[in-house]
This record gives sequence, C-alpha cells and structure tokens, in this order.
Amino acid sequence: MDKRKPPATEEGWYALHDCRSIDWDAWREAPQRVRDRALSEGIDFLEAYEAVEDADEGQTAVYTVMGHKADIMILHLRPTMGDLDAAERHFEQTEFAAFTEREYSYLSVTEASGYTEKSREYFEGEVDDDSGLAQYIQARLHPDLPDDEFVCFYPMSKRRQPEQNWYDTAFEERAAHIKRHGDIGRGYGGDVNQMIAGSIGFDDWEWGITLWSDDMRNIKELLTEMRFDPSSSKYAEFGPFYVGRKFAPADLPAVLAGQRVPTDSGPTAAEPDAGAATASAAEHDGGQGASAHGHAGGDAEGHGNAHPGSAGQGDHPHAEDAPDEDADHPSGSGGSSGGRPDVSADFEEVDDAVQRVGRLGMVEGEDYDAGDYALVFRSSADAEDIVDDVSDLAESFDHYDRHVTTTVRADSGQTHVVSVWTAKDAAETAAGFLTDIDGIEETVGGPLGASDGGDSEDRGHGPAESSQSIRDQLEAEGVYAGKPHGEDVYALVVYSEADAETLDGEVADLRSAFDRYDTHVRTTVYGGDDLAAVASLWETEDAAETASGYLTDLPGVVGRAGEGDGFGTMGMFYTVKPEHREDFVEKFATVGDLLEEMDGHRETSLLANTDDENDMFIASQWDSKDDAMAFFRSDAFSDTVSWGRDVLADRPRHVFLA
Repeated sequence: MDKRKPPATEEGWYALHDCRSIDWDAWREAPQRVRDRALSEGIDFLEAYEAVEDADEGQTAVYTVMGHKADIMILHLRPTMGDLDAAERHFEQTEFAAFTEREYSYLSVTEASGYTEKSREYFEGEVDDDSGLAQYIQARLHPDLPDDEFVCFYPMSKRRQPEQNWYDTAFEERAAHIKRHGDIGRGYGGDVNQMIAGSIGFDDWEWGITLWSDDMRNIKELLTEMRFDPSSSKYAEFGPFYVGRKFAPADLPAVLAGQRVPTDSGPTAAEPDAGAATASAAEHDGGQGASAHGHAGGDAEGHGNAHPGSAGQGDHPHAEDAPDEDADHPSGSGGSSGGRPDVSADFEEVDDAVQRVGRLGMVEGEDYDAGDYALVFRSSADAEDIVDDVSDLAESFDHYDRHVTTTVRADSGQTHVVSVWTAKDAAETAAGFLTDIDGIEETVGGPLGASDGGDSEDRGHGPAESSQSIRDQLEAEGVYAGKPHGEDVYALVVYSEADAETLDGEVADLRSAFDRYDTHVRTTVYGGDDLAAVASLWETEDAAETASGYLTDLPGVVGRAGEGDGFGTMGMFYTVKPEHREDFVEKFATVGDLLEEMDGHRETSLLANTDDENDMFIASQWDSKDDAMAFFRSDAFSDTVSWGRDVLADRPRHVFLA
C-alpha cells in the first residue's frame, strides 16, 4: 500500500484545559480567615494570569463547569510548554488550590494544517506574510479568547478501524471531507467561535476542540448537523464534554457562595473590589493612559477569530477555509461568600473637577464624557516613578465596563493620577487601590459636567464640545449620527487605482464570503473621477479588522482611510432620489469649494456605487477630528442638510472610518 500523505501543519500557542472540582465540605468547615486568604490568593492568581504577567504573550480565561464532571475550568494559552508547566505548579502553591481537586486536564497546541488549496499555498511559502490569509492563520494560531457567555470543550480523534480508517484514506478524499464539513461550519459564523488544538503525542486524544457562543443551542445545532456528515459519522470519535460559563476572576467569591455569575447586576459586584490591583504588568503608555471610551465589557463581538469552517485547519470536525444587588455582592470578610473586605477609600468631593482635569490637559468629548466622575490624586513621587504602577491598575480597571481612563499627568512640577469612571460608586471602589500608589498626598473627586465658564475658560482649559452634543446637533438637522462616537457600524474604505469594473469582479467574490457572517453589513464598490473605493461595513471592530486583510489584497490599492497622520473623518452614505441626482452632484461641487477654504481640510471626494448610481459616498480627510467637527457645526453644513431633505430618499448615514 502506498504511503499516505499527511497535511503540512504549523503550531502556535500551547493550551492547557485545567478542570477542577471544589471540596465543598472542606470549604464550609474552614475558618473565615482561611477562606478569605484562599479567595484572595485565587483571585490574585487568576487575574495575574489573565493579565499574562507570567509570559511574553498568551491568554487565560476561567469558567464555571456545569454538571458532575468539575466545578471550574481554567484555560491557559502560552507560547511554551514551560509556561504551562509553571502555571500548573504556581496554582498549586495558592491557598485556594487546597480546596480543589483536579478532575480532568488536557494538553494540546493550536494548529493550522494544509488541506485546502489556499492553505497549501501558505505552507509552500507562496503567500506574503502581510496577506489577509497569512494574518488570518496567524490569528488562529494565536487566538483571542472570546467573551461569549458559554464554553464547550471536548477532545476527539479520527477513527482507525479496518473499514473506517481515516489515516488509510487518500489525501484527496480527506481534503474533500474537510471541505464539505467546513461548508457546514461556515453557516454558523458569527454564532459560534472555535479554537482547534492538536494533541497527537500530547494527550490521549488527537485534537482538543473549544467552542464558544452566547447561546448553547447554537453549539448543539452545529454539532448535530456535523454528526450527520461522513467526516463525523464515519470517522470521528469523541471524548467527554465540558460545558460552562465565563466569569471574571473578581467573581470567584460569588462562585464559591453559590451566586449567579457574572455578578453584573450591581455596581459593587462589578467593580475592582476583589483585587484589581494585582493584575497586569503590561507595557505602560508613557503616562498618557487610555483615552476616551473604549470600555472593556462582556461583549463577544470582536473576539475569537475562529469561525467554524475557517482557513488552515486539519483533521478535525470544523475545517475548511474562508476568508438582587446586595445578595449578589460578595463583600466583607464576614459574609458567607468569604469575599475580601471593602477596599474603597475616602476622598474630598469637589465641584471643580472639570477645571482640575482641564488643567491636566483632559477635555470633554476626547478623554471623557459629560456626567462621568473623576478622581484626581496628587503624589509627591516623580511621574516616571509611578507610571508602571498606574498602568498596571489601568490595565486591571479596563476589565470593568464603567472604567473610562486612568493615567498619570504632570502640572507645574506636580504629579497627579487621574482616574475617570462613568459612575461615582465605581470611582469610590477604585480609590482604595489608587491610595496605595507611592506618595499620594491629596485625594479629591468630583463629577465631570459642562463647564460654567469662569476661570477655567480664562486659562484656556475649557472642555471641548461633547460628542453627545454633536450627535444632538446632527440629529436636529436630520442626520443619523449613530452611537456615542458616531458609529453604528465599523467602516473600512480602501482606495484603488484599478478601474471600478475590475474591482467589481474581485469584490463580488469577497462579498459572497463576507455574507456568510452575521457581522457583515455590506461591501460596495464606488467609482470616482480619479480613484475607485471599496467600502465595507461591519457590526464589530474585530470583524472589520479581519476583513481589512482581504481588502488590502485587492488590485491597485493605494491607501486606506485613516492611515498616517490626520483624521479620516467619515463616510457619509447618501441615497439620492433619481430625479435629483444631478442636483446633488452640483450641490456637492458648491460645498466642495467651501470645504477648500476651511482650516484643516485636506480632501473630500464624491463617489457613486457602481451598481446603483443613486447610492453616493463622500469620503473626507481632515488634519484633526476637531477640524471635521467644526464643519458639522457650520452654517454651510446646516444649510446643506436642510436642502438635502428634498432630494434624498432616506437619512444620511454618518460613520467614522475604522
């Protein structure tokens, strides 16, 4: 018999699924001080590993496990097996580990393999490292663990029986099975995320499959459909299934107290009162902190770059290529949950917080929104001496939805730590950690409202007009301005020197692939006088960024909105009544003349959908966002919008370009 050809493979991060049960009798009988220490060390361990303090890169997440098989599952992804070895032994050193017993574990490594034609090109070195396919495969080898509520993990192998031996079939037959199986998986893109890890020689089975979804029925339906495909029905064997729900390390006391997690029903349950100060030794940002409102949250949308049926997979089931508040709060050392004591700290409340943060260079609409709450703590330490500690805190605080920014600022030789939250009670909890920073002398806090003028304006530190007020102005003029920063979708625009007809054919293939994902809104070719543009709209930022790798592979691409300096401010999508199309084009020429005279304006182009000339797209480049917003507030823009009510078929859609 001829020797069978195995697929080429590439490996990424090593994975350890560590499933533990709780010794509930021992937990109930333990003194409160012992339980407090166990929870403290357990949270410290989990938060430090989620922040990847132990390695150069990787991911960690913790889940409850339902049923008799285990109580919690810790999933580690790390670049070396040595990292996983250390993680296991580190956990055993904690007081919390003494109340657990390992019920199951699984060792594997993320894997991509070359069954499809495209993936074979990658393994044969025919694909550039910066191509969309190469970046996609690398994302699969080094995945982002999604924030989906549910996880399902199971091991599997391919059958090796006399009449059903996967490894005795020809390469082409295996590739056909993989392709057909992948076609099923692609139908669940956007509903189920997955990670495939190989374990031949690592563990008792051949692959470890991890699936995530916000609805377990999606996983059930996917696996049911795949069971009927011959790749599974004839050739697959499955091990035990572990199903659980994701929770934050800070919710460990609630897990042990039998409470519902995530504890997201009240402020105290969701804020960093369970050891946020222990997390993250990530690189700091030079003392500037996180800006504006990229709030971290329990949102699965941009994560888990592994839709079923994706590129670079191998002999596994999902292969093929494609482009009551108080009751829930575990607070206080005397509570039944064994939670940590309250860590909040006192500070003086002031009514001039806007002016204080203004003097430190922070403005409304850019660094915070009206109605947020700021802590301003002065330290006697040099700014550079506390930047790392503050950055660690900021990284930890980012796990909480209500954190806006925490940063070090200097003014007139004095060092300040500014921490902004969307609610006062969240700031109060954070204050307990901020007071531990070296040299803290003065602690004040206050609401960030609209400035009342006065001396803050005289000093030139008055806040910029808020993004909410800009939205209100646009809304009043009949222009849809989307969510807090304008976007109801994420828009990618690439420009090409190729003619629009050439792009049409290429984009048609991409659009067909993109349409398999629920997060895809539309992808359209627009033609202009000098350049053509491809605009692709997505519901999530991660989906848009993944798509960008494919868009930049289009012929003749010369640039992407937002690249370099300046501000790729907007796409204004207009649907024009057919009888008024010429009027609209003439009006644009008039407005274009006005734009040329505005400070900060670089270029504004009008393009038309190659399939529908009445679908118009305006792309505008500015030196800064403030310059662009000045146009929105101008009389010229207001007059144009008023005029447009008679010529447009629907309301304009304004998006910022991703």
